[in-house]
Amino acid sequence: MPVIAPMPAARPTRIPSQRDGSDDTAAATAPAAVGTTVDHLTETYRAHYRSLLGLAALLLDDTASCEDVVQEAFIRVHSARQRVRDPDKTLAYLRQTVVNLSRSTLRRRILGLKLLSKPMPDMASAEEGAYDQLERRDLIKAMKGLQRRQREVLVLRYFADMTEAQVAETLGISLGSVKAYGSRGIAALRVAMEEPA
Repeated sequence: MPVIAPMPAARPTRIPSQRDGSDDTAAATAPAAVGTTVDHLTETYRAHYRSLLGLAALLLDDTASCEDVVQEAFIRVHSARQRVRDPDKTLAYLRQTVVNLSRSTLRRRILGLKLLSKPMPDMASAEEGAYDQLERRDLIKAMKGLQRRQREVLVLRYFADMTEAQVAETLGISLGSVKAYGSRGIAALRVAMEEPA
């Protein structure tokens, strides 16, 4: 066994390598880790494609997604094959990649379903929008033509969504006055809205 002399205190100690000893032949014969070869990956693909497809099918619900996941797993492992130092672990890497990709696919689906579950607001066509603006403009013009109390009663009753009792309390008038101002105001609005502009 070779004796390693201690290093001087001024220099940091280093871990001895095989070059320091007389075991140079062992270092020369040790195979360099080059990762999984393309040929090995191709053979693994041929031998285990169906089993990986079955694994994906247990996690996903449609065949097209399963095939996509398995093919993507092979592409990713092929790109990172230098990191798979032991060719016997290639299948384990592939299985783990299939599981991870299946999880990602399910997460995207769940997120998509959450977004789709919110009902989209009904969008009016450009013509409807223009018509609504004209109608609103005419209504505002007609409201400005009402008496002050009629306008106040109608705004509080129909735009602020108050009850007749709440309108009476807010304006400091009787319930009968609220009903009278409201009915006269609506009648005046009908006449004003029916008149040609």
